Amino acid sequence: MSELLKIKLTIADRVYPLSVAPEQEEALRLSAKKIEAMIKQLEQNYAVRDKQDVLAMCALQYATQVEQNRKNEKESTAIDTATLDQLNQMIQEHMATF
Repeated sequence: MSELLKIKLTIADRVYPLSVAPEQEEALRLSAKKIEAMIKQLEQNYAVRDKQDVLAMCALQYATQVEQNRKNEKESTAIDTATLDQLNQMIQEHMATF
């Protein structure tokens, strides 16, 4: 078992000390940077008075992206399965001619 790293991430002007596995550090830092960028974009584009509102909109956008990715993945899997079924049927028909 690897030792945990102590890191600090800043999100919405607040510092969050975390203990994380070394393999999680890069993803967490990248995620925090993306959240900060989205916060900045939302603050520039909308008249926001409260950080909580910005964070709520940020969370909503990321949750929407996750759900859309899940939907796309399911659709892609269904298409892949249909294609494999067609290929399997073609192979079986071809093998039946021998």
